[in-house]
Amino acid sequence: MEKIVILGATSGIALEVERQLARKSCELLLVARSPKRLAALQTDLVTRGARQVFTYSADLASVQQHAAVFDFARRTLPDFDTVLLAYGSMQDQKDSEASINVLLDELQVNYVSAAAILMLFAADLERRRTGCLAAITSVAGDRGRRSNYVYGSAKGALSLFLQGLRSRLHPAGVRVITIKPGPVQTPMTDHLPNYSRFADPARVARDIVRALERRSPDVLYTPRIWRYIMTAVRLIPETIFKRLSF
Repeated sequence: MEKIVILGATSGIALEVERQLARKSCELLLVARSPKRLAALQTDLVTRGARQVFTYSADLASVQQHAAVFDFARRTLPDFDTVLLAYGSMQDQKDSEASINVLLDELQVNYVSAAAILMLFAADLERRRTGCLAAITSVAGDRGRRSNYVYGSAKGALSLFLQGLRSRLHPAGVRVITIKPGPVQTPMTDHLPNYSRFADPARVARDIVRALERRSPDVLYTPRIWRYIMTAVRLIPETIFKRLSF
């Protein structure tokens, strides 16, 4: 793990991952929407020890922009060995219920666009028979809850997509890691109840960086306790689960 493409480089978790990768002298290609934030991030990561930091501004929710993103990656970091998808959106569930446009935006950002751009990078790594693809989904995708089932269904679809992609790329020696964080203290979640109890993003980033280095496990729950919590949640019978208010 030396040359890494990060899609959604200015997200809360991605920022912590990048700081840790910089200290390991990795080469980074950062993709996000804001040129201003990317420029500041580039300077910061070089100061922290990154060997090289390239940036590219794009709205990753727009599938039409993906070809240009991929072409830039192939030109500037042609032998990239790792791709981390780290962007997403969490709209209020009530807004998704009230507006079809909000609903479609949630599905577009969290699943459709993510699957589309991963396909481009997967084909390249498969051709070269090397590397690792990783994507941040969520424990919310393990079971549909009334409080966030639109967001959760998109993340669940992405997790299922990654499972199939993992099977496809296994013969080529390309690893695919599904990253499922529990609630993390990031700007995306700072409006939620019990925010102060959410996981420290630096801790979650350490788990992610370790998984990228080891190229395992196939599915990473972070913090680890969420593997056991979600196992228990999945075992609750539907007749009981649908009566729960969370």
